[in-house]
Amino acid sequence: MTNKFLTGALGCLSLVVLSACESSNSEELTTNTRTLSDAQNHSVAVPENPQRIIAPYLEDYLIALDEKPVAQWTVGEGEVQDYLQEELEETPLINFDLPYEDVLNYEPDLLLIESNAMVEDGKYEEYEKIAPTYVVENGVDVSWEERLEDIGQVFDKQEQAQSVEKEYQNTVEKTKEELQEDIAQKSAAVIWVTNNSVFMVSEDRSSGRLLYEDLGFEVPNLTQEISEDATADWSQVSLESLTDLDADYLF
Repeated sequence: MTNKFLTGALGCLSLVVLSACESSNSEELTTNTRTLSDAQNHSVAVPENPQRIIAPYLEDYLIALDEKPVAQWTVGEGEVQDYLQEELEETPLINFDLPYEDVLNYEPDLLLIESNAMVEDGKYEEYEKIAPTYVVENGVDVSWEERLEDIGQVFDKQEQAQSVEKEYQNTVEKTKEELQEDIAQKSAAVIWVTNNSVFMVSEDRSSGRLLYEDLGFEVPNLTQEISEDATADWSQVSLESLTDLDADYLF
């Protein structure tokens, strides 16, 4: 198999959570709410059928659950999550740090916050004035499955969240079988270049978990080193250190 096929297969695997059954867009807006406790123990009155959702860096979870945000995450000079653009190409942008005025302009009826850091220093109270604000499960020990189930609870779609997880596992097994010769005893790394800076994914976070734990790629030494002190999915690495990267595949 060629490297091109390997890249394509991994891309398809990353998108598997987007393949849940389509739902109707004709649901009517309701003012009914359910009170849920979020990751910071806030009691949040979540609307039963939110129509104007802002959930920066959580858009893939929304799409997997047949929900669409009113604005999508961006960083730098309009950079977006490319693999989501088939579903979000017409969706306007909102900066990753959620400026208050921009949030107000979109008139959201629900805010989903992906990390505790995003609501530090009184930001939660300010966002709460705009719309119900729910901080999803987050942190170094929280898996994507736990986050998906948490978000599934917000939209009352727990069963759909479980179906997505099962489909993911089935796709992992199929992909491992198809790419067995390409993966065996091969190492891989994932880097992200933005604003003249280079970041590398940690071995047990985000796409790192997909490559190393789920698919079985070997972990390069540099990835192991940055993972030891990682506090987020991505850690900045110097250009000089990249010369020591001993990966067979680079994504």
